[in-house]
Amino acid sequence: MITMTEIAKLTHVSQPTVSRVLNGSQTVAPDIRERVLACAREHDYQFNALAKGLQGSKTQLFGVLVTDISNGFFADLVKQIETAARKSGYSIILFNSDYNPRNEREYLDVVRRYRVDGVLAVPIRETSPEWREYVKKLDVPVVTVTRRAEGLDSVYVDHFQAGAMVAEYLLGRDFRRFLFIGKDYDGKYTGFRQALAQTGFDAWTSNIVYQDDTQLHQALAAWVHQLPDRGAVFAGNDIYALRVLDALRSLGVSVPEEVGVIGFDNTSMGGYLNPRLSSVSQPIAQMAQEAVARLLDRIQHPGQQELFDHPLSAELVLREST
Repeated sequence: MITMTEIAKLTHVSQPTVSRVLNGSQTVAPDIRERVLACAREHDYQFNALAKGLQGSKTQLFGVLVTDISNGFFADLVKQIETAARKSGYSIILFNSDYNPRNEREYLDVVRRYRVDGVLAVPIRETSPEWREYVKKLDVPVVTVTRRAEGLDSVYVDHFQAGAMVAEYLLGRDFRRFLFIGKDYDGKYTGFRQALAQTGFDAWTSNIVYQDDTQLHQALAAWVHQLPDRGAVFAGNDIYALRVLDALRSLGVSVPEEVGVIGFDNTSMGGYLNPRLSSVSQPIAQMAQEAVARLLDRIQHPGQQELFDHPLSAELVLREST
């Protein structure tokens, strides 16, 4: 494999100049920069980021940790993060915890070994002591995305506010029994339930923690059977909403005439379902760009800075399911 020294000889420039070009510096004259890059491409130069990290230099790598890459929302988020990172000369290493705390801990250990310059993370449970302890060990800047984590820079949609917004909308559409699909500690649920409680519907609001399709089908069947009034299901993400629609169809329940369904994330599949799915949309591109910008600022200006707590607004995308 060709080395920087060999590229310097072939292009008739100094080795430090080659190093600056290959490390993304913009201070080199454009003609020299292009000559060096063309030579590197021709000879398939491979940048050894790990070795560079061990030497104490920047690796130009971000670690990106998400909870479920099979969810279209996180796939879109990672794509936007990668685009924003590339514009600043960075590449990403992607890790998928699959909502498994053990996986999350192992991947954070891998991030440490790779000596990445910073981490963008979607934590499983950002309030847990274990999460905070592992983040402290990283010794690199960390920005949480989609979740607000105490003591860390965070770019996120306020899930509590979004849940309350869903509750207000469903009440306005004359739904009178309510079911949330997802974790009871999720901000979406707490905001949803509190908004309903303030209008006297707390006793008619319940929660199902999704385990599998069989359990969901049985729980929905029992819930529908108890409905004296028109009901609505708020799913913690669009994947849950898709499964709810399928279960209601098999139960012979009409959507939205008998039960309305609204999801969260507004993934592309929602517009192609029958009925088309109402959902809460998050500003994915803005979230990714601002998280990457904050992480770069932390890398370039280490030391004490005021925490970046940046909530973004969600919006309802209304379709046939409500």
